Amino acid sequence: MPQHLRRVAKQPSVQRLPAYLRLIKELRDLGEEAVSTTYLAELLDLQPIIVRKDLSVTGIVGRPRIGYDVGELVAAIETYLGWDQVRDAILVGVGHLGTALLGYHGLDDYRLRVRAAFDTNPALAGQSVHNCPVYPWDTAPSFVSAHGIQLAILTVPASAAQAVADTLAAAGIRAFWNFSPVKLHLPPSVVAHQEDLTAGLGVLSLKLRLLLASEPGE
Repeated sequence: MPQHLRRVAKQPSVQRLPAYLRLIKELRDLGEEAVSTTYLAELLDLQPIIVRKDLSVTGIVGRPRIGYDVGELVAAIETYLGWDQVRDAILVGVGHLGTALLGYHGLDDYRLRVRAAFDTNPALAGQSVHNCPVYPWDTAPSFVSAHGIQLAILTVPASAAQAVADTLAAAGIRAFWNFSPVKLHLPPSVVAHQEDLTAGLGVLSLKLRLLLASEPGE
């Protein structure tokens, strides 16, 4: 990925696009034909100028006093994020978190299809978890190569994550959605996003502490 695209992919504006998309799809389902930046800003507790800047990365332009065409905006965001086509993936690590992700049907809304799951536990081989077949871990590289899989979801222990990523990258994986609590070291031709669940919990815990500290009697 070119360096300038790597920078764009890290921008907070891009990280907010899925939230916009969810709200805009709800409006579309209600029969709304247009939406304003002011309306989206109110729902997401943002400034309208931030919303306009966020949506501008997709290349779409709103119309004065009308806003954005809902159908065009949905298409623009999905195309920009690469959600306008189905993308196959595999999942490695069928523990509690991996099982939960396999059962999350919301992934279908974002064109992500988990074709297979892999685990080192021999008792899981041949099983089906939420209608997803589970295979032995050592068969993952050949599956990736045979099916042209480019995206892998990692829900393995931290101690195994780097070795798993190295093996899959060598087999052809180009992107990792990493739920393992460790930063992956990957070649420039491979990208990753680390989903840090503890970061979100830390922010929420701080908000709760500050809220309680501001209440009378605290």
